[in-house]
Amino acid sequence: MKISTIPGTLSLIALALIASPYARAQDSGWYLGLNVGQSRAKIDDARITSGLLGSGLTVTTLQDHDKDTGFKVFGGYEFNRWFSLEGGYFDLGKMGYTANTLPAGTLEGQLKLNGVNLDAVLNVPLTEKFSLFGRAGVIYADAKDTFTGTGAVVVVNPSPSEKATNYKYGGGLQYDFTKSFGMRAEWERYRINDAINNKGDLDLASIGLLIRFGRTPPAVAKYTPPPPEPVVYTPPPYVAPIPVIVPVVVKTQKYCTILDLTFEINRDTIERDDLEQLAVIGTFLAKYPDATAVIEGHTDNVGTEEHNLKLSRERAQSVVDYLVETKHLDRTRLTAVGYGMSRPIADNSTEEGKRQNRRVDAVVACVTDIEGLKVNPARITMAMEVEFDSAKDEVKPEHRDDLRKVANFLKANPSVTATVEGHAGNLKATEAEAMKISQRRAENVVTYLVDNFGIDRSRLSAEGFGKTRRFAYNTTVEGQQENRRVNIIINYPKRKNP
Repeated sequence: MKISTIPGTLSLIALALIASPYARAQDSGWYLGLNVGQSRAKIDDARITSGLLGSGLTVTTLQDHDKDTGFKVFGGYEFNRWFSLEGGYFDLGKMGYTANTLPAGTLEGQLKLNGVNLDAVLNVPLTEKFSLFGRAGVIYADAKDTFTGTGAVVVVNPSPSEKATNYKYGGGLQYDFTKSFGMRAEWERYRINDAINNKGDLDLASIGLLIRFGRTPPAVAKYTPPPPEPVVYTPPPYVAPIPVIVPVVVKTQKYCTILDLTFEINRDTIERDDLEQLAVIGTFLAKYPDATAVIEGHTDNVGTEEHNLKLSRERAQSVVDYLVETKHLDRTRLTAVGYGMSRPIADNSTEEGKRQNRRVDAVVACVTDIEGLKVNPARITMAMEVEFDSAKDEVKPEHRDDLRKVANFLKANPSVTATVEGHAGNLKATEAEAMKISQRRAENVVTYLVDNFGIDRSRLSAEGFGKTRRFAYNTTVEGQQENRRVNIIINYPKRKNP
């Protein structure tokens, strides 16, 4: 038996790629995989017929068995996103033939091939998830032939075998579902020596899966807000102090603070995770009844000047109303002022800049007791964002680790509860549809925490807000994605003000 021969030479991939300056640490690491497919060989019928004829036998019929199931188990190390070394074990199954002869007889031949390989693999990314790859390497194969004769056919050596080193090459397409999990479809050609001095090629077309280990996502730089403008104090007699709201007899100075209270697009409602920041101002004003404050509202540059001026006043007024209702402050001590889009602190050409400009500041006229400014800061309410695909409410696997951290925090703090807020960003959906899908998103996150991490459902609540609280503008795909989200708000037990 002889398998078809394809002469040629092969050049291995340049190993300099290992040291490529473009390699990224998060793209390197170990991986394992398994491929299964169909192996195929071309049987040299002419050689078989000629060999039998030389023994005085004429072939009447010849049937080839040139296909079988093959598989390979492999592992490797990716030096970077372009280059890796891969080794493994392969089994290409059994191929053979059955020949009938005159004088009457039969000859059955069969080849079984397996071995190990070491390949260099070159990967060419096409998109974030799709890539092409090519491979070339060496194999050490064990070829076992089996021959059986009947009638006039006499077999001298029924079980010859041959072990030899040879080469292989191939290529394929890879799709990565995640950084750690992918799928391959590929074709490979193995150069082999069988046990009766024949050389040839055997092909394997297969699909398979691979799992990567030790991949770490790229570090995301944390946003650091700009520091508040320093308080400039000019002592008398150079400049007489000016009270902010009401004149005071004693000499005063201004205490200005950017509260970092940002608002949803075109809304004036204070978010749940901003309420505790207002406690700093409220506690200070409650402690010093002679102090007054101006609450300043601002907007981004989307919309008309008249609309933004009205919206900024409403934002400032919502802060005043909150301080009056929750801290029981005298409304005459608070003044709400709106500046619209006239005083930006960031670039309105970016979504991040627009968010910073949708804000409220506070200017507090304080007493001469400077220590009064050293109010114990309020807790920062924790929040986590979980994003969803368009019109979907399933929790993605990549959020499992973050949700585990929320669950661990709840277990470590049994008095703490959490509110899951669902949001939608699909412009094509009706208000009612958007409200329903946002509620389902919130409920699915609650159920995920209960089912996967054993959190008591009584400590969790779900609320849907539909499209009423846009975090970004829906004019871009990125903005729509940011609006399809779930926020998890950690609620601390109420405590008395210091």
